Amino acid sequence: MYRVTTVGNYNLVLSNIMQAQRAQIEAGNRVATQRNGSNLKEFSRDAEILTAMRSVDARLSGYLEQNTTIADKLTTQDFSLTQLGDAASAAKKAIEEAIATGRTDTLMQEMQAQFQIGVAAMNAQYNGKYMFAGGKIDTRPVTAEDLSDLTDPATPLISDFFANDDFITEHKVDDATTVKTGILASNLGTAMLEAFKTMQAFHEDPATSFDGTLSDAQRTFLESQLAVWDSVASDVIDTTAHNGMMQARVDDVKADLVTRQNSLKGMIGGIVDADMPTATVELEKATLALNASSQVFITLRDSSLLSVLK
Repeated sequence: MYRVTTVGNYNLVLSNIMQAQRAQIEAGNRVATQRNGSNLKEFSRDAEILTAMRSVDARLSGYLEQNTTIADKLTTQDFSLTQLGDAASAAKKAIEEAIATGRTDTLMQEMQAQFQIGVAAMNAQYNGKYMFAGGKIDTRPVTAEDLSDLTDPATPLISDFFANDDFITEHKVDDATTVKTGILASNLGTAMLEAFKTMQAFHEDPATSFDGTLSDAQRTFLESQLAVWDSVASDVIDTTAHNGMMQARVDDVKADLVTRQNSLKGMIGGIVDADMPTATVELEKATLALNASSQVFITLRDSSLLSVLK
């Protein structure tokens, strides 16, 4: 036969109170933090998979941060390439206008201006580093400053004016994709500087100097140069288009990474985040249970033999 004692009843009620307090604290923490726990110990059943998912999330965040930087650099490169292409187009236009008007008074001044624009584009920087210098990011890749530099006997080769090396920058934009984002000034500008040198050498010849009315010899020469400048501009356009393709590829990878990370965060949230309606109900139930256990304790205290004898 089960024996009912005052001590036994007290122990049972106190045990119920303690259980209700623990349940209330746990439910209160879930409501306050909106989390099912605060450390991996509290997610022991899912700790291994949670650790793996957080590791993947950190890797995706690293790729996203890097891709943002790469996209910014490619945008800056696009601006410089567009500037270089515009310089080539403007040089060709100056030749066309000289042929059309029969005057060459300002032709070489225009050539000098476009030469300087082109050199500035090839010497463009991103975050203080020369973009088209290969691995020599602290060295200006194009050293020529004036058209007359190109015809200096001390530097007979166009390659003498390029200080870049052959290193092509590559970036791993996700686990499976690597893109080449580097462009070398020597690849960009060799044909252009050759064309400028040809113009300058022709101008420096006293017999053919551009300083007034267009002669037949000058007309023939300038007409032959139109195809040269067409090719120069076309090559720059092709490089600009390739840079645009790299931009699009990086943007596509970035969008995919964002989608993957959002999905992963949803999976992590399914483990870590508390179900707030359920947590709120559990808190209310725990509070009610605690109040009920406390009331039983008070009733038990007031109904003891000692209270009756008093």
